[in-house]
Amino acid sequence: MKRTLLIALAILASASFGTIEAKEKKEKKEKKANKVEATQCAPVVLKSGSDTLSYVSGKAMTNGLLPYLKQSFGVDESQMTSFLRGFTDMVKAQKDSAMSAYAAGISIGQQMTTRMLPNLQNMYTDAPDTIVTDVLVRGFVDALMGDTTIFTQSKAESLARELSEANKKAKDEKLYGPNREAGRKFLAENAKKDSVVVLPSGLQYKVLVKGNGAIPKRTDKVEVHYEGKLVDGTVFDSSSKHGSKPLSFRADQVIKGWTEALTMMPVGSKWQLFIPYELAYGEQNKGTIKPFSTLIFTVELVGIEGQKAAADKAEAKPDTKTAAKTATKRASKAKTAAKPAAKK
Repeated sequence: MKRTLLIALAILASASFGTIEAKEKKEKKEKKANKVEATQCAPVVLKSGSDTLSYVSGKAMTNGLLPYLKQSFGVDESQMTSFLRGFTDMVKAQKDSAMSAYAAGISIGQQMTTRMLPNLQNMYTDAPDTIVTDVLVRGFVDALMGDTTIFTQSKAESLARELSEANKKAKDEKLYGPNREAGRKFLAENAKKDSVVVLPSGLQYKVLVKGNGAIPKRTDKVEVHYEGKLVDGTVFDSSSKHGSKPLSFRADQVIKGWTEALTMMPVGSKWQLFIPYELAYGEQNKGTIKPFSTLIFTVELVGIEGQKAAADKAEAKPDTKTAAKTATKRASKAKTAAKPAAKK
């Protein structure tokens, strides 16, 4: 009986101390909040020009701050007391390295939860592996504490790259593998057509209009009209979207399929190009153009930049020999005509 009473008293005492401790913490928190509120409510006395400058500068610095706090941190006016408590504590402790480290930890933690972690989780959506938040945070903490029990830092980074690449490959195969197969099937059927030329690289083309101008070199800047489509007929781009004039670019600064075709086309030509994904954007995701996309382009080579200007200059350049002959003939005629007049 005595032992039971002692245990009961011990439990009661523990609960009482817990209640007292919680009460003290609450009171400290309220005092802090009241201190901030008191600072806000204290009358402002501006005794000098410096006081006025400082006060209005502080006011001006808050321009746009509320929308920023809401957008970046999810803080609105109803939480201003808590925000100001943290703000004033940090301002007062600006030379306190421990406080600075604590603030930095909060900042990085917020970036982790609002940006880094969601981006990483999104990256591994539809991949074989996923991100487990608690385990990721443990790895983050262990790295900063220098814990190499499971992996050294270099081994962890190397393995992270390998696993990322493997998961991306598996994810792309799952999402876009059918896209690649559709392109290959299209090219196989297209290659059977009499009007289609198939090159060793895999590029296919069909001549719509045969030109007879110069053929660009890889480093030439060409002028073209074009339209690009997917194998399902979706138009993803055309020069007409960028204005009525042809677009200009170097022949070697576009996808491989374009470069190969442009360096075979005489100016004035209009070709239809059928480009396998290896000669287009490969495994890249370009919005409408998904990884492994076979592309179809209608390309009209209007000209080679600089050649027309050179031709115009040559045409405008005077023929000095012909001009000299003409001048000599005119002088001779004038001299002959003047002789009879002199005899008279």
